[in-house]
Amino acid sequence: MTVAHPLLAAIQALHRRLRRDVVAACEAAAIGAMSGVAREVEGDTIYAIDRVAEHLLVEEIARTIATPDAPVLLVAEGLSGGEVIVPAEAARSPRWTIIVDPIDGTRGLMYQKRPGWILTGVAPGPGPSTLADIELAVQTEIPLVKQHLSDEVWAVRGEGVSAARFNRLTGEVATLELHPSTATTIAHGFGMISRFFPGHRAELAAIDDEVVEALLGPPRPGKAQLFEDQYICTGGQLYELMSGHDRFVADLRPLFERRRAGGAALCCHPYDLCTELIARELGVSVTDERGQQLAAPLDVGSNVTWIGFANRSLRAIVEPHLHHALKRRGLLA
Repeated sequence: MTVAHPLLAAIQALHRRLRRDVVAACEAAAIGAMSGVAREVEGDTIYAIDRVAEHLLVEEIARTIATPDAPVLLVAEGLSGGEVIVPAEAARSPRWTIIVDPIDGTRGLMYQKRPGWILTGVAPGPGPSTLADIELAVQTEIPLVKQHLSDEVWAVRGEGVSAARFNRLTGEVATLELHPSTATTIAHGFGMISRFFPGHRAELAAIDDEVVEALLGPPRPGKAQLFEDQYICTGGQLYELMSGHDRFVADLRPLFERRRAGGAALCCHPYDLCTELIARELGVSVTDERGQQLAAPLDVGSNVTWIGFANRSLRAIVEPHLHHALKRRGLLA
């Protein structure tokens, strides 16, 4: 299916330039150079590899999208205060709010362990906008240096999803069809609860084990009931659901971080989830911890809990047990 939006072509062109420049920087630089800390900002750490993409954002938005008659409110990490009006001298209210994560999955990419993703969501008007207001989402894979294929996926709300696979050696682009899993059981598939960092791993793993045992029974000697893939990249996790690789993913970190003395540690933010529209357009159920559509504000600081199920049947069997496990621990009223 081909989908159209007035900003689609410009956003895709921005993503392709970012992909090209980041891959070139990774090819040219040592891992140590790319993994150096550039600076600390609200909610995350900016590494040297992030700066390769960061400087292009305002420049390209100003050159290809924003005009004095149709300004843009650009929301992204690394910007002063997390947002900027483009062009700066615009007298009118923004025509678009564009939220961008120029490199999602920085840590895996900078060590060349796993691809990262460029994520962009577009909402109409100046806001205040939320994830529920996004009408265009574009997600582009940043391949590893040793990887010649990378995927591009985009969606316009209510118009379905399109996808393509790019060969950076030949320049060829092939149409790609994505199909979330149609499985009605989690048995022998991939499903996971995010536990990337120290702090709450034991309790998160206990919730995972409790849900799986409720669905599949106790572990059987010599058998693997369910597999997990701790892909440290929200866009990548969404893509695993979109492409049929994963059956469910739950990122519950903010529920735990509310109880942390001294403030929350690193959690998922709205820019990490700005392409969840694509997953929903494919039939993936993406919800908050209460089963509602995500509606976090388009900013760089909000912590977002999210749960994704590859299809409604999986949601119907997994969600009740997950909610029960959360309520039993006082994490969900």
